[in-house]
Amino acid sequence: MAQPFGRLVTAMVTPFGPDGSLDLDEARRLAAYLVDEQNNDALVINGTTGESPTTTDAEKLALLQAVKAEVGDRARIIAGVGTNETAATVARCRDAAEAEVDGVLVVTPYYSKPPADAVLEHFLIVADATELPVMLYDIPGRSGIPITESTLIELARHPRIVAVKDAKGDLVSSAKVMAATGLAYYCGDDALTLPLMSVGAVGLVGTSTHFTGALTKEWMDLLAEGAGEEALELYRRLLPVYTGVFATQGCMLVKAGLAARGFHPAVLRRPLKPASPQQAKAFSQTLASAGL
Repeated sequence: MAQPFGRLVTAMVTPFGPDGSLDLDEARRLAAYLVDEQNNDALVINGTTGESPTTTDAEKLALLQAVKAEVGDRARIIAGVGTNETAATVARCRDAAEAEVDGVLVVTPYYSKPPADAVLEHFLIVADATELPVMLYDIPGRSGIPITESTLIELARHPRIVAVKDAKGDLVSSAKVMAATGLAYYCGDDALTLPLMSVGAVGLVGTSTHFTGALTKEWMDLLAEGAGEEALELYRRLLPVYTGVFATQGCMLVKAGLAARGFHPAVLRRPLKPASPQQAKAFSQTLASAGL
């Protein structure tokens, strides 16, 4: 199966300083850690895990440029560009091209719940406006609507739409689309990665992979090599982390876990806030129980 962005991708959190300003030095340090220690093939920058609703376009571009300069020689960089406005999404694609990244992640337009034909047109307009490979992001729990099977099959005909980050949670539906298209499916829900790979997915765009990345890459490689029992054993060891990172909003616990490992204090922009001491402690215990 084609892996246009490798097998393991992490949706990177965005570091902020104590005053809430963008911390590019810490972003470079975090990106290097994710690539060199957690074995990521690619990073999503400016995704929702990166608190993209609260960063400016100028901050997004600066972050892309900093991360590309730091790790772009050894990992692919994917820019989160999706919004609920087609014109704004196209504009962010231009910024992504300026930063010379390797692809864009485009989420279903959220909140306004456009009909299926309008969703199709939105994605086609965006794909026509960029020369970069496009990964669609199907997450109805956040966007309010799914990308329908027929829409995905139609979109797969576009030469630049190459992948899907699948957080729909419907394995049968995803299996049907994979059987009908050449789209590379990346699981968007850490805990469902092994089941989705069993029906044809090629990898993961993860959140817990800020901590589980190296071991997740290990079991995915084992699974691809036919060592299913060994892969399953390692997957089960990590499963409490895959689910535990979402005990509250994912980036809250990721930043708490990173702070405990010596990264920048867990500063988030409102409406999010740092995890409570109790939440942070519980997540640290989950990591420790998994040997992380």
